[in-house]
Amino acid sequence: MTDHLALLGTKGGPAIRHRSPMPTSSLLSLAGQWAVIDCGLGVTRGIVDQGLALRDLSLIFITHLHSDHYLELGPLLHTAWTAGLKTPVRVWGPSGLIRYWQGFLASMEEDIATRIADEGRPDLASLVSLHTITADTPIPEGAWTVTAQASIHPPLTESWSLSVRAGGKHVVFSGDTAHNPAMAGFARGADLLVHEAMLAKGLAALQARIGNGDDRLMHHWLRAHTLAEDVARTAASAQVKALALNHLIPSDDPEFGPADWHRACVPHWSGTLHVGQDGLRIPL
Repeated sequence: MTDHLALLGTKGGPAIRHRSPMPTSSLLSLAGQWAVIDCGLGVTRGIVDQGLALRDLSLIFITHLHSDHYLELGPLLHTAWTAGLKTPVRVWGPSGLIRYWQGFLASMEEDIATRIADEGRPDLASLVSLHTITADTPIPEGAWTVTAQASIHPPLTESWSLSVRAGGKHVVFSGDTAHNPAMAGFARGADLLVHEAMLAKGLAALQARIGNGDDRLMHHWLRAHTLAEDVARTAASAQVKALALNHLIPSDDPEFGPADWHRACVPHWSGTLHVGQDGLRIPL
């Protein structure tokens, strides 16, 4: 398996519309193993479209508990189980994931019990273990070493940026975050920084199109997410080898396209720039 990052879903926010990208999820392959980072709607199909077998799923990271990052975690695990999963899966994320998983199992209790009795499948609950991410404890996972740094994503208090090192490669995920000066040190020299990004000139139109929020939605974007210009400055300060823009806000407005993202970044970042698209595979 080659070292690469696949952006499975690149849309910021949970809503989908005709021909819009899917919400956030990524697949990282390093040093002969792979993991899913975030499980927004569409992650299961995204993994399959990358040519991987769901029954081989073994490792998942959830950066925070907003629905566009974990809505499909339960369905992914259940679908992998129906596709032949019989080996353990470890899920790392905020402490609240434990309640989510227990609730999902309860909601699917009849189906799971029927499939165990009628189809001879192993107990799904016994295959999945939940682990809480903390900032002060590195996570060893096979050839990988994963470390976490708190992101700035109010009002959430458990929201993480992730650094993955394996086989001489270094990949950093910002998670959802406001501009965070500490990110430059956290991502220093990384082979790839995957960072959320917003276009300021697209926000007002997006708020109007969503239609069922008020000014608090705009306030959330501005205090909890990062403008593309600041992402580019962070990448330059961190001296990363490449930058991938992900969790794009807006992501499905025909008035804005890749050229707009490049224009926002180029004055501050002269390195390799990938503007996120669903299914984009970036070699490492």
